[in-house]
Amino acid sequence: QVQLVESGGGLVQAGGSLRLTCAASERTAMGWFRRAPGKERMFVALINRSGGATIYADSVRDRFTISRDNAANTVYLQMSSLKPEDTAVYYCASNSRGFTDGRYSRGEEYEYWGQGTQVTVSS
Repeated sequence: QVQLVESGGGLVQAGGSLRLTCAASERTAMGWFRRAPGKERMFVALINRSGGATIYADSVRDRFTISRDNAANTVYLQMSSLKPEDTAVYYCASNSRGFTDGRYSRGEEYEYWGQGTQVTVSS
């Protein structure tokens, strides 16, 4: 069982930055998702096991950067130019089996999830 612990959330003004951290017990492909109040969970970004490939949702591309430190089994989500619509609980999730038909944006493709960290962006 992969254990995941997120940290780094908080309150920030629009235009500001935050870095989220996900500490993992094993090295796997890792995704970040978010759930805004009253909305469905949404895919944010993915990094493969080696860190050599990344994928982003259109809404965060060019503002967010996913990266990893494999020596520390840690994945980061650097968020810049934050907007009020980025307000959500952010979750990291682990995929160790590969993605069915490339469905990396589907939450059911991930076996393990962290507890979430709240990000609030004020206008």
